[in-house]
Amino acid sequence: MAETKVAIVTAAGSGIGEACARRLNEEGYRPVLLSRSGSAVEVAQELGGDGFEGSVTNPDDLAALVETTAERYGRIDAVVNNTGHPASGDLLEISDEEWYEGMDLVLLNTVRMARLVTPVMDAQGGGAFVNISTFSAFEPSSDFPVSSVLRAGLGSFTKLYADRYAADGIRMNTVQPGFVDSYEVDEETRERIPMKRPARTDEIADAVAYLLSPQSSYISGQNIRVDGGLTASV
Repeated sequence: MAETKVAIVTAAGSGIGEACARRLNEEGYRPVLLSRSGSAVEVAQELGGDGFEGSVTNPDDLAALVETTAERYGRIDAVVNNTGHPASGDLLEISDEEWYEGMDLVLLNTVRMARLVTPVMDAQGGGAFVNISTFSAFEPSSDFPVSSVLRAGLGSFTKLYADRYAADGIRMNTVQPGFVDSYEVDEETRERIPMKRPARTDEIADAVAYLLSPQSSYISGQNIRVDGGLTASV
């Protein structure tokens, strides 16, 4: 049992999270999945893994997820920190409460998961994290102000963590998707994308699987855009 690779994926009941769980299962990982609804439990059962109901914003839920996984399998090889979307709105009309909720959802979830999982990875000799971010962390968008600001912070945390734990064989990278087909994408937005279409969730999952694989063993602390050429800066 200890030789089986184990991957934790959060918000894994649908969309990018579910696609990551399925892709990693194809790569031989036993998936351990979390979502606020019971959908991650159903996906995990289908894939022969373990599913939990809980929220990435609840430290107790994250602790229970990690502790149960470590006790059951003795290792955690990969973590995909995926979440939902924080509040949107006019920049100065977003309330303090919404900013704090966003911080819990897209930044502190990763910090807390790193605290919990790093000792496990360190003891086993290594591991890898991928944090799901957004293209607007690189080029801030007034359509997604909370996400733009806080996921820029996630990129900074990713770099600091990667530098701190590189010598221990633990890597952390961030994937920054553009528009994805798990949400409705209108024609005007499609025209902004050089590829003229949103990403498929499996295309995001392919990038995540690569960053967790031995083939990316010298890549750490990076923010990888998977946006169909949407962002303009180089």
